Amino acid sequence: MLPIRDRNPSGHTPYVTHALIALNVAVFLAYWPAGTGASIDEVFRTWGMVPARLSAGEGLYTPLTSVFVHGGWFHIGLNMLFLRIFGDNLEAEMGHLKFLGFYLLCGVLAALMQYVSALHSEVPVAGASGAVAGVMGGYFLMFPRARVEVGFYLVVAFRIIAMPAWLLLSLWFALQVWGGMSTPASSSSVAFWAHIGGFLAGVLLSVRMWRMRGGRMFWHRFHGLPPHPTAEYAVPVVRRRGARLPPPQARGLFRSKD
Repeated sequence: MLPIRDRNPSGHTPYVTHALIALNVAVFLAYWPAGTGASIDEVFRTWGMVPARLSAGEGLYTPLTSVFVHGGWFHIGLNMLFLRIFGDNLEAEMGHLKFLGFYLLCGVLAALMQYVSALHSEVPVAGASGAVAGVMGGYFLMFPRARVEVGFYLVVAFRIIAMPAWLLLSLWFALQVWGGMSTPASSSSVAFWAHIGGFLAGVLLSVRMWRMRGGRMFWHRFHGLPPHPTAEYAVPVVRRRGARLPPPQARGLFRSKD
């Protein structure tokens, strides 16, 4: 089961999402294709987060730098695919700089969650999956009914179906919890607790924005979908008392039922 794309173009150019994908790919190409086993291991030990080093007071920068280090083509490819699918709509809602801060903070919190789960592990923790999980958590809260196309391989056939985001992301999160509970964090090759921490951080960091958009009224107004620039109800609901909507001329052809 592999998400391919969502059916909700944001109508905005996701400059930060594209820049993050380009940066991650550039960093990966700088050390992986021509690297040796020893040089790649050195990259992971220096820039990835090693919990035992962190516990000894070393590599305090690594919860951030580890977000840009990946362990193979499949690893970076999957993370960047998820970032491309879920990043554009969230960036459109947050704005470019806030989305960048959100992404990096989720990545750091995810790494720290993995650190807490295995304080003395010698296994390096690396990859953007914690930060991307935060993006998925924000998407889960903001756009639960958005449709995501998922590819299924059924032995002799390949099928694509559209699933609501809340169902897809709930299944993904449940698998991370199951993996985290059933696999010792100190020996697992998958940072399940980073995924869990990143997703929860993404949800919690998006709550204020969701409430300012109207909370459940935001869901009702847009039917749990990302606001589309050509939608009839493109003016966001603001929950704060006394807040003003843009003047009609700033709204162009868009109409509000308020």
